[in-house]
Amino acid sequence: MLAHGDHPEWYGLPANPTIPVSVWVTKKLLKPVGLVALGGAVVATLGHFLRYGPKEPEAPQPEVTPTVNGPEGAVIGDHIVRHRLSTRVVHWSTAILFFALLLSGMPIWSPIFGWMAHAFGGLAVCRWLHPWLGLGFFVATMAMFFLWVKDMRMEKQDWGWLGPKALAYMRHTSEDPNVGKYNGGQKIFFYMVALLGLLLLLTGVVMWWPAWFAVPLAGLSGLSWVLHDAGFLLFAAAIVVHIYLGTAALPGTFRSMTRGTVSKTWAKLHHPRWYRETAGDSSREPAATDAAKK
Repeated sequence: MLAHGDHPEWYGLPANPTIPVSVWVTKKLLKPVGLVALGGAVVATLGHFLRYGPKEPEAPQPEVTPTVNGPEGAVIGDHIVRHRLSTRVVHWSTAILFFALLLSGMPIWSPIFGWMAHAFGGLAVCRWLHPWLGLGFFVATMAMFFLWVKDMRMEKQDWGWLGPKALAYMRHTSEDPNVGKYNGGQKIFFYMVALLGLLLLLTGVVMWWPAWFAVPLAGLSGLSWVLHDAGFLLFAAAIVVHIYLGTAALPGTFRSMTRGTVSKTWAKLHHPRWYRETAGDSSREPAATDAAKK
C-alpha cells in the first residue's frame, strides 16, 4: 500500500487509474470463452469418434514394418515411406516444445491451472522459462515450415476445404481421388500453425519487454496481451483436433510420424493421387473416376 494512496501521482502513477480495455477483454471475455472452446474441442472430437468411428481401409492391414529412414515416397514391400527421419525429428521437436509452452503458460494464463506450475518448480520459474521456450518453438516451427512448404502448395481442389468438402471428409462420406500427399485441410492447418507461431512470437516479445514499446507504440502492450491469448486459444483448440485426426480418427497416421511409413492401403484410401504417384498404380475405381470428372 502507498503511504499517500490518495495521491498516486506523487509516485509516478496515474492520478485517476482505470482498468485498460485489453485487461477486461482478456479476463472477462477470452478466458471464459477459451475454457469453453478448449473443453468444446475435446467433447467434439469424442462425439465425432462415437458417431463416425475411425476411418480405415476395409482391406486387411499388413504387419507393421520396422522403423524406416529411407527417402520419402520409397516403396518398401506393402508400405510407403511418408516421412523421412529429419521430418519426424523436426515434427516431434516442435510438438515437445509446444506442450512445454502449454504447460508452462497455462498457470500464467489462469489460476485454475496453477497446479501445472509445480512441474516446473513454481510459477516464478514458469514466467522465466515460458519466453525462452517460445523462442525455441518458433525456431522449430520455422524449420518445419521450410522443410514442408514445397509439399504444401495450395492447389485448386484444396480450396474446397474451406467449405462443404471439410464436412464431407469429417463425415467419412467422400474421398477426393486427386488428393496428393497432403489434403487441403492439412495444408490450411500447416499455414495456420506458421502464422500463429509468428503471431505468438511477436506479441510475446512485446509482453516480455513491455518498457521497450511503451513510449514509441502506446497501447501495443495491451493489444499484444489480447492477441497472444486469442492466438494461444485458437492454437490449443486446433491441436486437440490435430491429435485426434492423427490417432483415433485415422488409424495408421500416427505410425507415419513414429516409424516413417504407411501401408499402401492407407495411402490409397486417404491420399489416392500420392499413392498412384509413389506406388505406380494408375488404376482407379469407376466411382472415383466419375467424381474426378465432375
